[in-house]
Amino acid sequence: MFVVCVKVWVKPDHLKEFIQATLANARGARTEPGNLRFDVLQCQGTESEFMFYEVYQNEEALRAHQQTEHYLTWRAAVEPWMAQPRQGSRYMSLFPDDQDWE
Repeated sequence: MFVVCVKVWVKPDHLKEFIQATLANARGARTEPGNLRFDVLQCQGTESEFMFYEVYQNEEALRAHQQTEHYLTWRAAVEPWMAQPRQGSRYMSLFPDDQDWE
């Protein structure tokens, strides 16, 4: 499995809109055939900091996600609301085994 962790820092006066747009993107991602997980996490104590934990069957599925209408809409909407550029890291999942993902 291919995992992406993305950290996002949002301007405090745009939290509500950011969350709404992000949840729409996450719900759209979960309908994609190559997406296995899309968690949206808000930092406890620093409510303007978010982490996305995304699991795809492979890197091609991530690239397909980045071409979807819901992702492109999300990216355009949230860009001016970010306090700094988002930071993403890519990982290969070691556990659970690929066949154990559902």
